[in-house]
Amino acid sequence: MKRLEAGDMSNGCFSHLLRGFCLLWQAIFVVGGVSAGSKLLEGPMDPFTFSSNVSGSLEWEPHCQYHHLQDRVKMTTDIPPMLDGTWVSTRCEVRPGPEFLIRSYTFHTSRHFHALQHYYSDSGCEDPTYSLVIRGKIRLRQASWIIHGGTEAEHHLNKVDIVVHTTAAKQRLVSRLPPACVDLSLGRVVPGKLYELYNTRAGRGCLSALGFSMMELGLVRVETQHHSHGGKVRELFLGDIHTDWTQRIHHIPTGYQQPLQSALHHIHPCPVCALVFRSSEQRPPILLHNPAVPLSLAGRWVSQRCETRPTVLFLTRDFTFDPSQHAWEGIYTHYSDPACSQPTFILRALGHYAEGNPSAKLSGASEFVFKVTQVRVTALDKPTAKLLNSTRPGKCGKAGRWKVGVEQDLTPTNGCTVFGIKLPHKEYELFKMELDHRKHPLFFNGERPTDGSSPDRPQRRPTSFQAPMVLCNGGEPQSSPSSFNSKQIQLASGTERLTQLVFLVFGCALLSWLGFC
Repeated sequence: MKRLEAGDMSNGCFSHLLRGFCLLWQAIFVVGGVSAGSKLLEGPMDPFTFSSNVSGSLEWEPHCQYHHLQDRVKMTTDIPPMLDGTWVSTRCEVRPGPEFLIRSYTFHTSRHFHALQHYYSDSGCEDPTYSLVIRGKIRLRQASWIIHGGTEAEHHLNKVDIVVHTTAAKQRLVSRLPPACVDLSLGRVVPGKLYELYNTRAGRGCLSALGFSMMELGLVRVETQHHSHGGKVRELFLGDIHTDWTQRIHHIPTGYQQPLQSALHHIHPCPVCALVFRSSEQRPPILLHNPAVPLSLAGRWVSQRCETRPTVLFLTRDFTFDPSQHAWEGIYTHYSDPACSQPTFILRALGHYAEGNPSAKLSGASEFVFKVTQVRVTALDKPTAKLLNSTRPGKCGKAGRWKVGVEQDLTPTNGCTVFGIKLPHKEYELFKMELDHRKHPLFFNGERPTDGSSPDRPQRRPTSFQAPMVLCNGGEPQSSPSSFNSKQIQLASGTERLTQLVFLVFGCALLSWLGFC
């Protein structure tokens, strides 16, 4: 079930055009400056000129007391992000392709880093194929203009080595790499031995053929969860990986991957963390086999955290499934900040679904087809309401009738051109379930294409996943949008330039990313 978080039901070419337009206007706003009366519009400060703890309590889902947040975990973000130490994967990661890997990144006070990426042939990370050893240097720059709460960084690669683990893996690599790479690096490879794949004097052709890139280091965020019992969990968010293999080596991140956790401060118990921390390029971690978890959608599933999407989107998701009717409802609440404390609008989608065959590409995953038949929107701040009221009659609900806190049905107008929503709409999905460290179910659905297109054909079905959602046990139904307390809706104050910026951010995000979450 896909993203009604922002506009992916729209035409792909139209999305690219809008994105270019948005970036142009972002540049205009940056160069033009902002009024001194609004701190929200001040330029990002040099991260080395101050240090602060931006705190956000995870209270955006007050009626859903699910297990890991029932103690109301407090989250802080340090500026600048403190990278020193080792950060590890907590599960077998799935990248678009699909590609299966486990990461272990170590950052030193000297700004040098040593990264290990272990690749596997299976989605359980039980059969290692090769490992990459990446050495380089990273320099934190300024706070991101595009992703509020993130820090921009630049990196330099010094050396990349490869260790192939099996003869079969060597043959698969040989089939992927150019002849020159095979002659120089892999012609006499012996499993378990280290071979140089790249250095500062050589070109990057061999790395490109592998789809390798460390552009993820271009966007950095570190969060710390402070638990009531005194423990803490530190997480490192790095930039997103482009879903198009051919684009990933040049992609400048505007969102995040699933986080790595500190090897020192992580969720306990975490058997995977210990395995990854003790691993090396010669001894990649081999995860224990976990039986497939049967797919059981019944109930209400919610986001574990405030989620970030490419192109300036912060949101939480709330899905309800009724298998007896093959019906579903998705509530996507959008915010203007990375702590999800300032809501701006809600998208509520309803429809039906049909389960297909087990996935041929991802073990344990199942294919689905979803149909969206109804979408309702609630503006939660004045700039969003004003944007919706600017649409032409018959194109986005009742023109001129949009009010803060009042829900409107987009079905009579067959969607909303401003948001890029077209009704009815069909998308091809991918679902999977796993158990977390406490044996509680996690629900994964397909990752959205980075370019904002829609998986409206079987060949566009996702090959990787979004952040997992958790089952909401015993929670009360969420309050209707019309019952929002005005004190809970933190409106941006004051200036006309701020209103314009809100239009810019949400108009661009919506037009580029409307679709399922």
